[in-house]
Amino acid sequence: MRIRTALYGVLFFLQGALVITGGAVRLTGSGLGCPTWPECSEGSFTPVATQIEPQHQVWIEFGNRLLTFALLIAALAVVIEVLKTKRRDLRPLAAGQLIGILAQGALGGITVLTGLHPLTVAAHLLLSMILIAGAASLYSRRSGPVSRTPIKTTSLRIISGTHLALAFVVLVLGALVTGSGPHAGDKAAQRFGFDIRSMTVLHTDAVIFLMGLTIAYLVVPQVKMATKRAIVIFLGISLGQGAIGYIQYVTGVPEILVAFHLLGAVLFWIAAWRIRLTVVRVPKDRKGE
Repeated sequence: MRIRTALYGVLFFLQGALVITGGAVRLTGSGLGCPTWPECSEGSFTPVATQIEPQHQVWIEFGNRLLTFALLIAALAVVIEVLKTKRRDLRPLAAGQLIGILAQGALGGITVLTGLHPLTVAAHLLLSMILIAGAASLYSRRSGPVSRTPIKTTSLRIISGTHLALAFVVLVLGALVTGSGPHAGDKAAQRFGFDIRSMTVLHTDAVIFLMGLTIAYLVVPQVKMATKRAIVIFLGISLGQGAIGYIQYVTGVPEILVAFHLLGAVLFWIAAWRIRLTVVRVPKDRKGE
């Protein structure tokens, strides 16, 4: 049990860490530190002293690539553990992690080969968020199988599904804002052609609507206590994230605040996914809770 918890926890942590290190790549202008793929430079899979980019940018980008390999090893270890324990309920989640990480590697290559096109950069981030959700689900089931809980009322079903969907929309809009702003990962990288102010307003409006929906969710009578606790945590993270977003906007988007905002986005998504898990899944020995 301890080994399983450690393996699932490492995978979960590394999925979140990949987003943070990817943000470091962008904020330091290191996106093309390794200008080709799968090699880091022509004829070498590792950085070489003759590369044109400043060496710290080369190693930041290369470090991000190495983390993908660490994730792949962790995912393989989880797959082996799942097969050993004969937990059929975990097989799709474990396989999804492995396939998703391989897809991330390919998408990362496309991102480099297209000169950090903002669409591929955004897709890279959003795929990571999907994999984080899968890793969270895997970790939440580490103690034993779970049962699907039928959502008893139509209103709760609508609110629960809409809340999660809107949280993902907020992430998408946030990626579009970033793809329209100054932090492209390289000086020559292409940006989206959207007006940054308009995209920021749209992103903010989506967040405000999500907060209203979250408060409504909290007061629905059918919501159980575990879900309410998860909603309160989500609200706290969202308010903190909103404060960081506002400050970074009025201060000219400094790198350090963008980094904290990216970390907040990871926590925001985990908290949103956790709410959904408390609604639709319960451990088999706690059906009556």
